[in-house]
Amino acid sequence: MILVFGKTGQVACALQRTDGITALDRQAADLTDPAACAAAIRAHRPQAVINAAAFTGVDAAEADEAVAERVNAAAPGAMAETCAAMDIPFIHISTDYVFDGTGETPFAPDAPTGPLGAYGRTKLAGERAVRGAGGRHAILRTAWVFSAHGSNFVKTMLRLGRERDALNVVSDQVGGPTPAADIAAATVSIAGQLAQDPAKTGTYHFSGAPDVSWACFAREIFARAGIACTVTDIVSSQYPTPALRPANSRLDCAETARVFGIPRPDWRAGLAQVLAELEADKA
Repeated sequence: MILVFGKTGQVACALQRTDGITALDRQAADLTDPAACAAAIRAHRPQAVINAAAFTGVDAAEADEAVAERVNAAAPGAMAETCAAMDIPFIHISTDYVFDGTGETPFAPDAPTGPLGAYGRTKLAGERAVRGAGGRHAILRTAWVFSAHGSNFVKTMLRLGRERDALNVVSDQVGGPTPAADIAAATVSIAGQLAQDPAKTGTYHFSGAPDVSWACFAREIFARAGIACTVTDIVSSQYPTPALRPANSRLDCAETARVFGIPRPDWRAGLAQVLAELEADKA
């Protein structure tokens, strides 16, 4: 059995479609209480743990960094320490926000970090806590997650595109949209491989291909959904937010393919599946 922290998030929802998954909600494991998270692992005695839960409100974290720190750093640290003591694999999902987003070259796993805001700082602290626990683990950084569940760019564009004839979308931020279903499958595969080979412990990247801007992503969403909505490119400064977003969210995923045999997924195929799922849900 694989124990998953998070139950309603995008990756957690996708994981629950896999046999042998036990997912914990906030009532079962309060992420603001690291000791409760550790106790849940000891109580369930799983074969592996996947942390798919996080304080993901990038702007909200600016105003509540203390809570974000407990959820994104202290809790994963407690999980990792417990898994290390039990000698079971721990898979921790992290983010491109640990980088400063400069340049146009995809960030390698060992590239220097430099988060721009509270969310990135707390996620980076979580990574350090996981490594510091000393157990077999994989930190899997990803970006631009989307699915048929929860709140994400695809669902927002579908809603706005049906309401409006035209939209302004940022074009100077580039990254790889990543289907939650592919992240879920990757984490399960990595957990199994880590159980067999602890030497695969480390930090890895996993995002969809090809890299695109938000504006180009929006155009593809509208084209595939048959929505007649014109997209006009704008720069980030024309759409100010409380927290800065990285301009470069490209991730070098070659090491994940080499070590685990998991290639970058084509996000266009994932988008087609999500659109089909949303259409089926309306029926």
